[in-house]
Amino acid sequence: RILLACGAGLSTSILMKKMENIVREDLKIEAVPVGNVEGYQDEYDCILIGPQVSYRLDELKQTLKIPVAGIPPLDYAVGNAENVMKLAHKTAGK
Repeated sequence: RILLACGAGLSTSILMKKMENIVREDLKIEAVPVGNVEGYQDEYDCILIGPQVSYRLDELKQTLKIPVAGIPPLDYAVGNAENVMKLAHKTAGK
């Protein structure tokens, strides 16, 4: 279960669609604005944030009870869903 977050949840929704195309159907992936992640943390194994909100990474790591990681800018820009999935597995410890 992966939560993606960016400024408004729009650009991560594009990445989310690419990720859904390469994974099994029962994997839950959602994209939301970074300001809303606190309300979703009980439903996900990890949160990955877009580069445009990377300034919030340390704050989120301290305040959330699930693992948080920043998506590398190049993977984000080109929509490299495979690399982002690898990051999600590593972040979630799965």
